Amino acid sequence: MRFCPFAQRARLVLFAKRIKHEIVNINLKNKPDWFLEKSPLGAVPSLETSDGKIIYESAIVCDYLDEAFPGTKLTPADPYVKAQEKILLEYFSTIITLLYKILFANNNKEDTTELKEQFLEKFTKLEERFAKRKTPYFTGKSVSMTDYMFWPWFERFNVFAVKDYLEKTPYLNAWYNLMLQDPAVKSTLTEPDVLVAFFKLYAENDLGAVDYGLD
Repeated sequence: MRFCPFAQRARLVLFAKRIKHEIVNINLKNKPDWFLEKSPLGAVPSLETSDGKIIYESAIVCDYLDEAFPGTKLTPADPYVKAQEKILLEYFSTIITLLYKILFANNNKEDTTELKEQFLEKFTKLEERFAKRKTPYFTGKSVSMTDYMFWPWFERFNVFAVKDYLEKTPYLNAWYNLMLQDPAVKSTLTEPDVLVAFFKLYAENDLGAVDYGLD
């Protein structure tokens, strides 16, 4: 789905590794039967290989693409380092949960003060972990799978109304601006005003929201 951050994860890896592919967008509010037959959970991204094998769930799809195709490996080879990155990804998932709570609260015109305080606390801890690494990217001097797994939510910070928190986290802010220059990020980037407009329509259960911005 064009605006789904989980689907963007897979597109980032596809572009980063220059894997030839075809994108089929799904309207998650009106899923076609053929899609549910191929992907029983009805989740995106779902990947169908050239020989008809089906893989779904964003982290699993991305790991498969990195392992199955040649080119620069995005995942660390060292098992311990790889495990540490997965632990960090689990921590980041708690931040993602808070972001959606903030979004839903905003849509319902509820007070988000406490939720944003919780977000800042977790986000500051992520800043501290990143600062200790003393590297421009999460895993070193070049972009990695972890960077791509995190990026789609940073791209949507305007939507979640937390973009200003980057000013409180200078290391993550520097990373954010560095990622904006990454070719795969540039290839999958959606402009902030388009994202905001889409999420507004999507929250209103507009079936045409997924086509927002198309000619």
